[in-house]
Amino acid sequence: MNNTTNKATILIVDDVPNNLKLLMSFLSELNFSVRVAQDGQDALEQVAYEKPDLILLDILMPPGIDGFETCRRLKANKDSRDIPVIFITALSETHDKIKGFELGAVDYITKPFQQEEVLARINAHLTIKKQQELLQQQNSELEAFAHTVAHDLKNPLGVIIGFSNILNKALVSSIDSKYYKYLVKIQKTSHKMANIIDALLLLASARSQTVKMTPLNMYEIITNVEQRLAEMIKEYQAEIIKPTSWPVAQAYAPWIEEIWVNYISNALKYGGKPPHIELGANPEPDENGYITFWVRDNGQGLTEEEQKNLFIPFTRLNQVSVEGHGLGLSIVQRIVEKCGGKVGVKSKIDQGSTFYFSLLSSK
Repeated sequence: MNNTTNKATILIVDDVPNNLKLLMSFLSELNFSVRVAQDGQDALEQVAYEKPDLILLDILMPPGIDGFETCRRLKANKDSRDIPVIFITALSETHDKIKGFELGAVDYITKPFQQEEVLARINAHLTIKKQQELLQQQNSELEAFAHTVAHDLKNPLGVIIGFSNILNKALVSSIDSKYYKYLVKIQKTSHKMANIIDALLLLASARSQTVKMTPLNMYEIITNVEQRLAEMIKEYQAEIIKPTSWPVAQAYAPWIEEIWVNYISNALKYGGKPPHIELGANPEPDENGYITFWVRDNGQGLTEEEQKNLFIPFTRLNQVSVEGHGLGLSIVQRIVEKCGGKVGVKSKIDQGSTFYFSLLSSK
């Protein structure tokens, strides 16, 4: 029975001294650092002082708080919610096990236990925890690198856009039409690159940034969106229908503006010819207090398989007919989930699509 961990700290919580003694002796011999607590309150205080790597937690510990309540409090605290909790108990009913898992426990060992089983489960969950921590660190490093690269690209790209605009104005009447097309292509491609960079930066900020949720002035947000998309709306000769009043939800206004920009620009690109776009919202919150906002288009609609893949990063709505970088809908999903809501789509072939997102009502 070789311990594959390196001085991992295990907190054993049990009100039976013999159980504590047995587990402490067994795990100490295997080079674990072992701490003990005889009730839930003691365990919570110890965790607040110094976090263990894993907790072995008994369920029945009268007269204080039981293991279920101890686990609930651990998982409700952001500083302790990531600590793996393994229940060790005489309770063997299925509903007890389900309750433990629902509260956030990672495993369940029934008394009387075998030492080999305890060791195997401890090592398994310590390994998973280390892998999760490593993955989280790698993701953070990758995201930081991507953010830095995207940010550093903005300045040189801004120079390209600025000089191409100057050349366009200076040479529009004198340059050969063939070469003028190349210049226009440079301008359009540069602006597309700028949009991709902005999308990457927004995607990163939506994951890491903490913002204050406030009541939204949706009329003002939609007005800003229409101004941003005015040239595109004109190009596609689109008709946009919207309500005269909006229900009030709470979120972070700059992020919600980006949601509408993504949804409406997709409706312009993938809607009918010309696009007929309807914006709307449920006037009252549902039973859970959420208001659903939506964009409905008159496009060709989406298959069930296409709908499943829509909110996956870098997946385009249509890989063939319209070019795109595929970040938009994944940004929408991340933003709405950060605001506590949900996103989705309803669509049928030849009946258009309705893209929606839900936010908590401010009532």
